[in-house]
Amino acid sequence: MKQISYLTIFIALFCFLSPSAPLYAQRTKLGIDGTAFTIANKPTFLYGISYYGALGAPEGFIKKDLADIKKYKLNWIRIWANWPGQTTDISAVDDNGNAVAAYMNKLKWLVQQCDKLGIVVDVSLAHSNNTNGRSLKTIEGHERALRSIVTALKGYKNWYLDLANERDVGDARFVSFKDLAMMRDVAKQIYPGLLITASAGNDISPDDLKEYLTQVKVDFVSPHRPRTAKSAMQTAGKTTEYLTQMAVIGKRVPIHYQEPFRRGYTDWQPLTKDYIADLFGAKQAGAAGWCFHNGDQRGDAAHQPARSFDLSQKRLFDQLDAEELLAIKTIAKELH
Repeated sequence: MKQISYLTIFIALFCFLSPSAPLYAQRTKLGIDGTAFTIANKPTFLYGISYYGALGAPEGFIKKDLADIKKYKLNWIRIWANWPGQTTDISAVDDNGNAVAAYMNKLKWLVQQCDKLGIVVDVSLAHSNNTNGRSLKTIEGHERALRSIVTALKGYKNWYLDLANERDVGDARFVSFKDLAMMRDVAKQIYPGLLITASAGNDISPDDLKEYLTQVKVDFVSPHRPRTAKSAMQTAGKTTEYLTQMAVIGKRVPIHYQEPFRRGYTDWQPLTKDYIADLFGAKQAGAAGWCFHNGDQRGDAAHQPARSFDLSQKRLFDQLDAEELLAIKTIAKELH
């Protein structure tokens, strides 16, 4: 019988006792190569879908949705770590940023399920924009939430962190570049290999782009484009503009469109042709990722279908309307 070394025993005990160490062979590693994302060290365009209310979805719903995500060639999902839900708060952190065990465990389970399937997870934090949920009204609480999440997910390689959703919007969601830089440093101290962004609620100005790249030192930028009928035809040009500005600044990073237009938001309801124009315009101009954004129906009194905003009663792919499903199926046929 071969002798077992003390080192082998130590490693086994460490993996068993460490709360953040995955206890299985990881399959999905997200990285960056220039202005592109990589998965398993291969340049990969991130084509994903909003999945905000995932922490409130039954595991059976999630598994079926993940199967459809793979079927239609999507490879990342965006979830919110502090999300009020339609009826029940499903945040992984409380108001002070401390972990809420049930939902933090659900978050870890979801990241692991996605890792097994080759799916990347966008974990987004929101500052003070939920009136009936975990709102992180102080920077201290926001930092503590960040610490809770990064510590819990440390070791998983298939996720990235959005420090503060739409941090530039001039209301309670606002987070300064100084505070973003501080939180970015905190996260990197806990998990040096973690990829970090801070999403903008609007197109990013040249001055702000410089701050994102040089002060906050984000690994990639995540502008949220306008939601108008003209947006789809403008995204390619905007992508070229960002890349040109980055060359002037002297730092080039991926451009990730994690929240474009969606159905149910305004009177304008995008069609399949709009999704295709926006996605492929972004991709061909050099963007690194794009999201099939979805959410509740604002024109409906009950906000139904809620889509990714509420996954507690119906899974996502059972809430998407006929036009959205057509767009997803069409994109899957054309995406290479």
